[in-house]
Amino acid sequence: MLTALYFAGTVVQVIVRVPYNRRRRQMPKIDRRITLAEYSLLGGLFAAMLLAPVAYAATPWLDFASYKLTPPMRKLLGGAGAVFLAAALWLFWRAHRDLGTNWSPSLEIGTEHTLVTTGVYGAIRHPMYASHLLWSIAQTLLLHNWIAGWASLVGFPTFYLWRIPAEERMMVDYFGEAYRTYCRRTGRLLPRLRGLITARKTES
Repeated sequence: MLTALYFAGTVVQVIVRVPYNRRRRQMPKIDRRITLAEYSLLGGLFAAMLLAPVAYAATPWLDFASYKLTPPMRKLLGGAGAVFLAAALWLFWRAHRDLGTNWSPSLEIGTEHTLVTTGVYGAIRHPMYASHLLWSIAQTLLLHNWIAGWASLVGFPTFYLWRIPAEERMMVDYFGEAYRTYCRRTGRLLPRLRGLITARKTES
């Protein structure tokens, strides 16, 4: 049941992303900073979020790392996992909606790229990565396996420490002082009070 819920969330992610990915491919790029490290990082994320859970659910390869929980504890963790999964999917969808054609899975700038500072981006600069963190917590709570369950959460710090600074350097190079000003009023993964007030005014 909990494993099925996790994979249902994965399907929702794919459905959300398909139209944005199609539009992204049609937009010419003026700056691409896709390196071997970038490919390795994205490959590791894919393995942690999908390959390890598939191996856990569909093969006996990771059975040695599975652990049992009492029914009450399983129910408690499963309920918490469902909440984190729902929050991750909402933030994932909202970030894509607010970005529109500006979204890209890699470090690249399109010819019509704009600086988005409204919607959820009015409070935090990296809601997509915040959704990944929420997803990683949900994965840990829903998949009771030391490898498949914890893969994303253990790998997230590496993703966070490398990818976000690289992306922000690219944004500063392209948007300059406008992005620096935006950074001063927003948090990376958690909102600052000023950003929350600005975002609420924008939504009203």
